[in-house]
Amino acid sequence: MKVTCLSVVTLLAFWAMFLILISADDFVGEPLFPAMFVFGDSLVDDGNNNFLNSLAKANFAPYGIDFSLGPTGRFSNGKTPIDLLGEKIGLPYLPPFADTITQDINIFRGVNYASAASGILDETGRHLGQRISFRRQVQNFETTLSQLKTQMDDKSLNQHLAKSLTVVIHGSNDYINNYLMSKLYLTSFIFDPKSYADLLISLYKKQILVLHGLGLRKFLLGGLGPLGCIPNQLSRGSAPPGQCVSYVNNIVSMFNDVLRSLVDELNSEYDGSVFVYGNTYGSLSDIISNPTIYGKIVIPKYRNVIDLNIYHMMLM
Repeated sequence: MKVTCLSVVTLLAFWAMFLILISADDFVGEPLFPAMFVFGDSLVDDGNNNFLNSLAKANFAPYGIDFSLGPTGRFSNGKTPIDLLGEKIGLPYLPPFADTITQDINIFRGVNYASAASGILDETGRHLGQRISFRRQVQNFETTLSQLKTQMDDKSLNQHLAKSLTVVIHGSNDYINNYLMSKLYLTSFIFDPKSYADLLISLYKKQILVLHGLGLRKFLLGGLGPLGCIPNQLSRGSAPPGQCVSYVNNIVSMFNDVLRSLVDELNSEYDGSVFVYGNTYGSLSDIISNPTIYGKIVIPKYRNVIDLNIYHMMLM
């Protein structure tokens, strides 16, 4: 039976709607954006972790079974949301920054900096080995910027960056691979859920402003999904059968609320820039609440996981 990745389809449709709205005036036979720069975690990693000493890798079967290039490091059976989004806006697959050949190929259309197990906090995911935190991903973008400066004059580069799309998908690991792992991390003892969300968004905002200061102007900021509904959390037996872990969803909602407020704040403070909030939580919650609307769904049996390393068992 073929499994349809409903989350990818739904989120793509949701985000694409906003992308069309913010770029409609520019879309006349040309790509909506000249380039796309992606920062995030395993949801959008397209191979950066292949080059790290990490348990968080996906460059082996069954990953990539429906992808023309096979297992590439994408945490998907096929294309990632970023791949599909790129197709919709006329961009090719983005090269992963960590691949050494990326420095020698055309980076004019964008680069993917996302790293599985990474988070907003540098410490997030450390038990899984090497990963590239949000802060370091932004530093890597600065390296790309230096390379672009050798290809374009200042005026052309500034225009290029201002028209490019910046996608940020971060925060999930700061919960499932940090805050909710009290045996390995101290954050849940130091911060209550609201204070933790405030901390994350303050650091998140800092990196967004760095990117803005470097010339990027169009941002798609993805919220967190209902993490209390993923097998990683359900397998702990913290919720009745058939229900999600309400505590986890509640604290994730706090993060989303603060992120939403940040988006409003940024839009009011930075004229000429566009910041869009991607309602991942709402999209996936609708699928969970109304599964028949979206067709056939195959629910993974998380208690029967075999042949997977620690990271993949944690995700499932």
